[in-house]
Amino acid sequence: MKYLSLILLLMYTQILFGQSQNKENQINEQKKLYEYLEHRLDILEKKIDDVLWFEKLRDYAFVDKVFMTGPPKWKEKNPTAQGAGNPLKFWSYVFIPRGIDFNKKYPLIVLPHGGVHASFTTYYTHIVKEMLFQGYIIVAPEYRGSTGYGKSFYESIDYGGLEIEDCDAARKFMIENYEFVDKDRVGIVGWSHGGLIALMAVFDHPDDYKVCFAGVPVSDLIARMGYKDDSYRKLFSDEYHIGKTADEDVKEYKRRSPVWNVHKLKTPLLIHTNTNDEDVNVLEVESLIRALKAENKKFEYEIFQDLPGGHSFDRMDTKLAKEIRLKIYKFLEKYLKPPKPFKSIDDINKAAYR
Repeated sequence: MKYLSLILLLMYTQILFGQSQNKENQINEQKKLYEYLEHRLDILEKKIDDVLWFEKLRDYAFVDKVFMTGPPKWKEKNPTAQGAGNPLKFWSYVFIPRGIDFNKKYPLIVLPHGGVHASFTTYYTHIVKEMLFQGYIIVAPEYRGSTGYGKSFYESIDYGGLEIEDCDAARKFMIENYEFVDKDRVGIVGWSHGGLIALMAVFDHPDDYKVCFAGVPVSDLIARMGYKDDSYRKLFSDEYHIGKTADEDVKEYKRRSPVWNVHKLKTPLLIHTNTNDEDVNVLEVESLIRALKAENKKFEYEIFQDLPGGHSFDRMDTKLAKEIRLKIYKFLEKYLKPPKPFKSIDDINKAAYR
């Protein structure tokens, strides 16, 4: 009787364990399905937004989307698999102003988007119009980790790492394939994560960029991990990405942070930040500014006080935001010499409805 009770208990335990395992498997399958659907929706959203790009800018620019390569993945799931180690393929948007003289040379702006996982969307339409109006050619790289290109590309993310080389590959592509791009008049402009990319690009390739603007730039990943929540930290510590938290690998997070690379600055630089930024805390940018000063670097900056819009304060359609963008364009103009530089906000307004 004693052994029968033991056998029945074991059988009952196995049944419960099996049910528990079954539930766990079901939950895992649901998570995989949800993740798959998320990526499919991102792809759909990207295709819709691509149509909007052509619709919104058809009277302003030749709009194209070109396929190119950057360095191989930083991490390979299977380093010995077929295709492992091949250059990573990615898309970039190209905007060329209508009416330009193809026998002349024009300045180029590299315009990386922000967001840990995001993409270059029609959110930037007004800024692209303003740049086109002045005679800039624009390339906007959809660097590794961008959304809208599936799970594999999403998990190729290398924040503050090889994504910088993807953006520089886009610069090289433009010079090699468009004879009217002036290789000696290339600038890079970015906000938020795009600001980090802009900074790291001129740190790593100082001779290839004439000027840099970094708006509300992510500046110190170590400090950032301290004030963000666990879901944000996980974007970096996931196995397919850095794979460790900041406290587990301080050196790796420093390598990817502009504040720890300021000694390499040689390029004319303008930095903007806002004290009520709800995404990139002003303390990050203030640390960057202090670090640049400590290295006796020549640069310009402005810390705006609690301006409406927070993180997006100078990318909005308000008069105040346009006034601030005019300052940015004036700074770029000094080094890139666009054929039709803005003189006033009236010019910015004309660019919107030309």
